[in-house]
Amino acid sequence: MSTPTGKITKCLFPAAGYGTRFLPATKAMPKEMLPILTKPLIQYGVEEAMEAGCNVMATITGRGKRAITDHFDISYELEHQIKGSSKESLLKDIRKIIETCTFTYTRQNEMKGLGDAIYKGKVLVGDNNPFAVILADDLCVNEKGDGILKQMVDLYNKYKCCIVACMEVPKEDVHKYGVIEGKPMEDGVFMVSNMVEKPDTDKAPSNLAVIGRYILTPEIFEVIENTKPGKNGELQITDSLCEQAKKGMVLAYKFKGRRFDCGSVEGFVEATNYFYELEKKKEDKKEKKPKK
Repeated sequence: MSTPTGKITKCLFPAAGYGTRFLPATKAMPKEMLPILTKPLIQYGVEEAMEAGCNVMATITGRGKRAITDHFDISYELEHQIKGSSKESLLKDIRKIIETCTFTYTRQNEMKGLGDAIYKGKVLVGDNNPFAVILADDLCVNEKGDGILKQMVDLYNKYKCCIVACMEVPKEDVHKYGVIEGKPMEDGVFMVSNMVEKPDTDKAPSNLAVIGRYILTPEIFEVIENTKPGKNGELQITDSLCEQAKKGMVLAYKFKGRRFDCGSVEGFVEATNYFYELEKKKEDKKEKKPKK
């Protein structure tokens, strides 16, 4: 198996899910467009990918997801209406994203699991270079340093293999996640020997749960092709990565920072409150800063 050497410049965003936990809000709006303060979830993910060195954002969409495409495009009528006003500055961040990045899209016509969604992304990310994967409803932040994906890219540059982000969860919550088993390699880094998707509490190999950040090498596509449907009859990326761990090396990285499960109402509210307080602190600092 060849060792990939290319830089990670592409990030895949699986965004075809229905977001049923947020009905009726997500009946006509993608869950990835739910706002935390004034920015949709997927924009936070794109900004994290940009910080990590990605400039191609590849999105797996589904029916009713057009708002994502429109968000990362120019709105001539809106821009004309607010040009020269105090509101124009509010579009500064999204303009920078649009000018810096290339956005590509394809559809997952049936919900067959995360493994299938990633495989659908092959046409967008290619099959020659490593790429990142961000699940936008896992909102991650690190106030004290590099973003989570940037940390993972730095680790990839050292080991050149598949990497999953993981965090410790209470034992009673392991059934909600893919869970890893592995040996410590260095501080916060584990060589994966086994991965189990949503195990029973008494059968979980550890309490280290995989969250929605991955770095994958192109060999993963062949592994997915040969992976049989698993939990809930879906093609689980956990199963494919478990197989990849037997053939090569897969690392689990216990990231520095915080993750909010914005796929749940509780996590979404928690993230909103957190970012509100964060913005409030920034505004307070600006007001206290002495004027020149």
